[in-house]
Amino acid sequence: MANMSPVKNPMPEQDAVLRASNFDEVALGYTAEMAIDEAKRCLNCKNPLCRQGCPVAVRIPEFIAKVAEGDFDAAYEIITSTNSLPAVCGRVCPQEKQCESKCVRGIKGESVAIGRLERFVADYHMAKEEKDEIIVPENNGHRIAVVGSGPAGLTCAGDLRKMGYDVTVFEAFHKAGGVLVYGIPQFRLPKEIVAAEIELLEKMGVKIVTNAIVGKSMTVDELFEDGFEAVFIGSGAGLPQFLKIPGENLLGVYSANELLTRVNLMKAYKAEYDTPIKNFNKVAVVGAGNVAMDAARVAKRLGAENVYICYRRGRDELPARKEEVEHAEAEGIEFKLLNNPCAILGDEGGHVTGIELIRQELGEPDEKGRRSPVAVEGSNWVLDVDAVIIAIGTSPNPLIRNTTGGLSFTRKGGIEADEGGVTSREGVFAGGDAVTGAATVILAMGAGKAGAKSIDEYIKGKK
Repeated sequence: MANMSPVKNPMPEQDAVLRASNFDEVALGYTAEMAIDEAKRCLNCKNPLCRQGCPVAVRIPEFIAKVAEGDFDAAYEIITSTNSLPAVCGRVCPQEKQCESKCVRGIKGESVAIGRLERFVADYHMAKEEKDEIIVPENNGHRIAVVGSGPAGLTCAGDLRKMGYDVTVFEAFHKAGGVLVYGIPQFRLPKEIVAAEIELLEKMGVKIVTNAIVGKSMTVDELFEDGFEAVFIGSGAGLPQFLKIPGENLLGVYSANELLTRVNLMKAYKAEYDTPIKNFNKVAVVGAGNVAMDAARVAKRLGAENVYICYRRGRDELPARKEEVEHAEAEGIEFKLLNNPCAILGDEGGHVTGIELIRQELGEPDEKGRRSPVAVEGSNWVLDVDAVIIAIGTSPNPLIRNTTGGLSFTRKGGIEADEGGVTSREGVFAGGDAVTGAATVILAMGAGKAGAKSIDEYIKGKK
């Protein structure tokens, strides 16, 4: 029997007061009963619009039908036929803007919880005692290099490996995973899950070389000299942007990137690691995207008493996912909306003592419909804080740009590439944040998928 409930099965969560002081995952996942019940809400539309909303074209109604029957293994096979990282996507995709926004059930109620079901299937598969045999595709003898082991690089590598290519991924850090490992906190995406997904790719035959900075350890030209026939650049956007206001050099000012890397990759929250990290007490986070929410929630868990989100627009304009904002509020993070920082203040020793904000009013909407903030003259005030975390976006690192001839770049430093990841240089493909600037995990995965397809066509066309 179809389940015609107008609302989703709620996601079980760790209590807000408890979780604000630990790094365990917040969302606990569906039970099998909840998953089957939720799957029965799917109408299995003749023309599934949800699929069009998915950048990696997961066969959504098909996998959900299998969940409804209780055949979770078949559901996993269907998902992984197009998506190499289902446990990651089920957790960090903005489903409400993608697949779920197109769901017909969403017209008169809530959409089917596609993301929660994907997560359930992936977690079920990981928890199985008896692991399925991993099929290692036969090698076709063509060697491809992938730069960066974030979502774009891993997806591209996985897809190429499935087609039979000999793929080597070069990662700058000591651990593979890119932004999945250093950017997204443990409580939102447990690192064990990322490691398990990467291990599956390695078992399929993808080679991963860490501590290899392309542009420094070796150049793109040298990769070709070494016999690689094509290179996919998925090096992300790891260069933090700053506000360019007085006081940004004071002690206690961090980029969200630095804070999150120290905590996520270098485990600064664990006593047994001696990664240096400041003892926060009152923290201002500038920005209001998902990264700002992550940084604020991390600061809270590191023991900060007060954490403030300072953002120049209002509540309706918050760029972060609704779920992230709700989680942050439940954990006691305070929002200082319609406030724009104009200076960071410090003491004689050069330590942060406060942030000067100026109140804003929203003016007329611009061509995109976003209302621009306008400063209210003479409304400056100071918020007492001992640390400021800047989370206003990142741009691509200039290393590849400075060491690779034949590529063209956008004004913001991204590599110019078409929808298939084809760049201005023969044999070089690119995708993800290295092209677009900071965006979502799933869009980077979509770009990795498109890049793999283009590389396959390119190699076949060369014969």
